[in-house]
Amino acid sequence: MQYRKLGKSDIEVPVVSFGAWAIGGWMWGGSDDEEAIRAIHCAIDHGVDCIDTAPIYGMGHSEKVVGKAIEGKRDQVVIATKCCLRWDKKEGEFFFDTKDNDGIARKVYKNLSKESIIWECEQSLNRMNIEYIDLLQCHWPDATTPLEETMDGLNTLMQQGKVRAVGVSNFTVEMMETCLKHGTIVSEQSKYNALERDLEKEIIPFCVQNDIGILAYCPIAQGLLTGTVTPDRTFKDGDLRQNSPLFSQENRKNVLAMLEQVQSIAETHNITLGQLFIAWLVAQPGMTSALVGARNEAQVIENAAAGDVKLSEDELKKIRDAVENMPPLG
Repeated sequence: MQYRKLGKSDIEVPVVSFGAWAIGGWMWGGSDDEEAIRAIHCAIDHGVDCIDTAPIYGMGHSEKVVGKAIEGKRDQVVIATKCCLRWDKKEGEFFFDTKDNDGIARKVYKNLSKESIIWECEQSLNRMNIEYIDLLQCHWPDATTPLEETMDGLNTLMQQGKVRAVGVSNFTVEMMETCLKHGTIVSEQSKYNALERDLEKEIIPFCVQNDIGILAYCPIAQGLLTGTVTPDRTFKDGDLRQNSPLFSQENRKNVLAMLEQVQSIAETHNITLGQLFIAWLVAQPGMTSALVGARNEAQVIENAAAGDVKLSEDELKKIRDAVENMPPLG
């Protein structure tokens, strides 16, 4: 496994980190807690020792599972979680309607007020039964709270020793510039994969220039880049991919045709297509780590192995060319 420093912090993270959204069950058709705990233990054993979670992932459920999994192993892991999305209080900027794991309707609000951030941090510490969080990230921007107040809350938590470093997620360049006027942010977390590369326009150049690490979520496009999502594959009720435009039959056919063009590169390295695209991602400029979800030990082992793959410049170019020559995603 390769490791990289996270921005200007003293935190080192593997190039493949454990994304803990799916193990929260919410929007992924449920989960198996015992299997998830075994997956996290397996991840630690294979060098995937950064775990990225969030309170909203199962309305606290993912954090609770992570807490059980790292009991007695706290010094072996980097814990990254988030603040902002509240399903328990109607304050801030309304974001969306959803249902929790029990089918109860919830209204989710974005709230980055100082009071809310500090309260959320305490809840996360309690759920995971830990004394500090390595990286606390603003999950989404909140239009109702000045970023100066948000940074004040995050700085307070660092001063109290409850948080080692802070980052943001889904922020614009302008938002990050404002944050930097009031403190230090060591990372930006955004969606990035070979199919969805909007980050390359502004975010990546800005982060590189300002030594801000980039944590990429959805690195294999929620499984679309693995070659296992055939046009006739179905998803469970509650799985966000069930009605996603990205997973239209036309897109699936076009992606599968593109994957055939790069299959030989995967075969050369004796790896899967999923591993190939994780390796492609972490080789891109500015990338610190790919946040790859896993529900079981087999998926963890496959993901971890991608952290050892090094592609040549010719291979990286061939993959990019194959993707860019695809019909536009519908």
